[in-house]
Amino acid sequence: MLGRVIVPQSRLLFWFALIVLPFSVLGALSSNAEIFAVVLIAALLVVALADAAFAYGKLDGLSVELPPVIRVSKDRAGTIEVRLKNERRRGLRLRFGLAMQRELRPASEDERIVLPADTEVSRFEWPFTPAKRGRFRLQRAHLETLSRLGFWAVRGAVPVACEIRVYPNLLTERRNLAALFLNRGLFGVHAQRQVGKGRDFEKLREYIPGDSFDEIHWKATARRGHPVTKVFQIERTQEVYVVLDASRLSARQQAVVSAPWPVIGMTASTIDHGALTTAFPRTETALERFITATLILAQAAEKQGDLFGLITFTDRVGTFLRAQNGKEHYSHCRDALYALESKSITPDFDEIASFIRTRLRRRALLIFLTSLDDPVLAESFTRNAALLAGQHLVLTGMIKPPDANPLFTHDDVEGIDDIYRHLGGHLRWHNLRELTKVLQRRGVQFSLLENEKLASDMVAQYVGVKQRQLL
Repeated sequence: MLGRVIVPQSRLLFWFALIVLPFSVLGALSSNAEIFAVVLIAALLVVALADAAFAYGKLDGLSVELPPVIRVSKDRAGTIEVRLKNERRRGLRLRFGLAMQRELRPASEDERIVLPADTEVSRFEWPFTPAKRGRFRLQRAHLETLSRLGFWAVRGAVPVACEIRVYPNLLTERRNLAALFLNRGLFGVHAQRQVGKGRDFEKLREYIPGDSFDEIHWKATARRGHPVTKVFQIERTQEVYVVLDASRLSARQQAVVSAPWPVIGMTASTIDHGALTTAFPRTETALERFITATLILAQAAEKQGDLFGLITFTDRVGTFLRAQNGKEHYSHCRDALYALESKSITPDFDEIASFIRTRLRRRALLIFLTSLDDPVLAESFTRNAALLAGQHLVLTGMIKPPDANPLFTHDDVEGIDDIYRHLGGHLRWHNLRELTKVLQRRGVQFSLLENEKLASDMVAQYVGVKQRQLL
């Protein structure tokens, strides 16, 4: 027990007001009633102190056990299984509470529990709904019970050890890409023509008229004395890396329209399936959107049989997970991202480009998630991305700023301030458009992605790369 206090209850105050105050006045006014008043007040005091003394040890032998690790998703209801151990096996009525961070949002601040006699371990569930991604630790549970006469409440804190891991909520994004995550080998139900003949060598065969000269295997032709042609197969396993910027650029707030909390009239089945009936605006950081899109892309790559890797960076490389596949590898990627936070540091594109060129020897698809509306940082990224594009296929995604639009696309101009605001948005849009052209000339594809469609647009680009055999 970390600490214990005894606090008076309203019943004690009631009896104090009923006996002490009137009999004190009566004893002061009448000498005949003075002794009786003193005895009665002393009796109440003795009973109250005895009740407190007997109540002080009522929490002895109580301990709380929680699961060491709990995994839940953001904005989705979860529960904690609480095991309350009663070594003395006494029947008790308890008021129970967990010291939780406000981001976890428990269903109630406390719970009324009855511990049956002759039972050592009691179990119950503590519901909560996390509102923020990350790692949270529970270190204390609070217990309260009343004394026998109800004059006092004994409160104590019990140590617990529990880690709650709140992962990004991928339910909405997966619903938008439902066809992708069906148990089919292809996207959708229609066969699609694969562009290109592949680059992986498969076998040798006899020459057939019409084969190109560059497909002839000249050494085998010389050994066998007749033309032999090389046969290639389409690459089935490719390496896909998401390079995620966790610097100050990813801390910008993005507007999101959603309804993460249940509303009145919502049924249990509706909540279980995540169907939300009322939408309202809220904000998330760009990093939140990047992490969600990254995990969705990892699942898409797994479905397609590709190898998925992860790199996070600021002014230095933070996490590097070499491209692999399988559920265990996906769990490693998720564990590397769920507690990732933006840092107030300017990104160093020279550092990340040098790291990639040193570590990744095989040609891979590199998908950068960052913001390039700063001209100085955009110039640094362009220089380094051009070097990477000589070996790898580089795609860059940036969340489109809400005000980056060409002129005359809005009709909500009501004053001079709106004119200057739209003019600034036009200049921002123009600069990003020019950056797109510069990057394309250097072999880097740059896309402005809508915030709400970030994950689906990234997967669409990945699918396009697969179909066109650009790797």
